[in-house]
Amino acid sequence: MKIDINSDIGEGFGRWRLCDDAALMALISSANVACGFHAGDAVIMTDMAAQARARGVALGAHVGLPDLLGFGRVPMKIDPHDMRKHALYQLGALSAIAKAEGYKVTHAGTHGVFGMMSRETPEYLQLIFDAFKAYDPDIIVPGEPGSPWQAYARKIGLRTVGRIYADRAYEEDGSLVSRKKQGAVINDLDQIAARASQFLNDGTVTAITGKRIKLDAKSILVHSDTPGSVEIAKTLRDTIERGGGQVTPLTELVE
Repeated sequence: MKIDINSDIGEGFGRWRLCDDAALMALISSANVACGFHAGDAVIMTDMAAQARARGVALGAHVGLPDLLGFGRVPMKIDPHDMRKHALYQLGALSAIAKAEGYKVTHAGTHGVFGMMSRETPEYLQLIFDAFKAYDPDIIVPGEPGSPWQAYARKIGLRTVGRIYADRAYEEDGSLVSRKKQGAVINDLDQIAARASQFLNDGTVTAITGKRIKLDAKSILVHSDTPGSVEIAKTLRDTIERGGGQVTPLTELVE
């Protein structure tokens, strides 16, 4: 089985780093790089693009709200059309850096509240995805299996790959458990290995209620801000490879 290991990455700023990005980049096959709004800056973005190119890791834009202090997780009232502009601005920044490094942005997604707003309000969703398509009609949009996110991407002709989360708990309906609830974030390595093995074997994950749910996905994401993210990615990769799987960039798994 071919499967992508995806990670939000480059989420530091200035001299501060959220995690060991280089160690994480060595373990993944697709990277979602912060584009300077919720995290990241020109130096970090350039470093991430160069590392991705050197390792053959697919390079993606991780666009968020202009909220460095709140890490893109503070709700804001923003005109929907301005959200489109914010998305294009960030795509353009990473694209210019990638081009200078001899590489290309292949996929895009949203971070934190930016993503929550797009999922909860159809107009936000449409305008953000329209921004993705305006930037590049061939861009790939990873998304939660069966979500309005995936459905709208397909509706407007964007390519998509189903994605699950290694470090987040699920509700029975396939949605993520709110970070405000106990057990929402998973960083126990044995539990993560077991979850990965289960998904590779039968395409299911166990919801927080104990019920197994089927999810159609080819990508597994690790959040770089989850404590122990590098160890989580290593555990995930080891589990996949021991099970006979092949870690593959999402550009090779797109529908």
